[in-house]
Amino acid sequence: MQAPDALFELTERYLERLELDAELGEQRASMRYALEGGKRVRAVICLATAEAAGADLEQALPAAAALELIHAFSLVHDDLPALDDDDERRGRPSAHVAFGEGVALLAGDALIAEAFRLVLTYPTTAPARELAGATLGMIGGQYLDITGGDSDLAELHRLKTGRLLAASVGLALWAADVPECEQEPWREFGEELGMLFQVVDDLLDGDGYAARLGVDAARGLAREAGERAAAALVQIPVATSVLRAIVDGLVVRTV
Repeated sequence: MQAPDALFELTERYLERLELDAELGEQRASMRYALEGGKRVRAVICLATAEAAGADLEQALPAAAALELIHAFSLVHDDLPALDDDDERRGRPSAHVAFGEGVALLAGDALIAEAFRLVLTYPTTAPARELAGATLGMIGGQYLDITGGDSDLAELHRLKTGRLLAASVGLALWAADVPECEQEPWREFGEELGMLFQVVDDLLDGDGYAARLGVDAARGLAREAGERAAAALVQIPVATSVLRAIVDGLVVRTV
């Protein structure tokens, strides 16, 4: 089983050599810009899950890369003045600042299309359906976020952040040809991982759960989600030590 750092490097190499559609022309520069940087959390989870489920990592790389393309699209669009209006991303100018709003908008659109082209290379349409559902859920969560109101915080984060993280597990299962009847404990893990990631992110940023519930209560939520994620892994009759290490690493970040 490869460690998260090795899976990160594998993802980076794959993304660097990923051929974007030639018809996009110079638009490809803005797409590559949007893809640079980041921890590749979703890809690493996808690859670690696929390897634990018995897949060759090469088999799971298109799915892992597709997740990163969708994540990059979401960040490009979220940063636009019409949404979060953020001028900086990952320590440098956001895509719309570097390339202009129109080009950034098109870059996000193209990243979506390229992501689906990747998952459609699999012999079944299940990965594409998985990614489509997660992308729609993420967009639904973003809608709840920008429209405000008294939306349930847990539901907002389940959609905006959790759906794509859960799909990191789901896509890996399809890539590894895990029968649907055997997927339940894996998917339970994915749901709890999404919750854990969001609470930790809120604790680090001082918003969301941390702002609404207080730091101590948010840490409690993170611990509980971590425990449930670990319990789900115990139900899976294969080696899941890398996934458990990811969970433990997230829980430690709350301190």
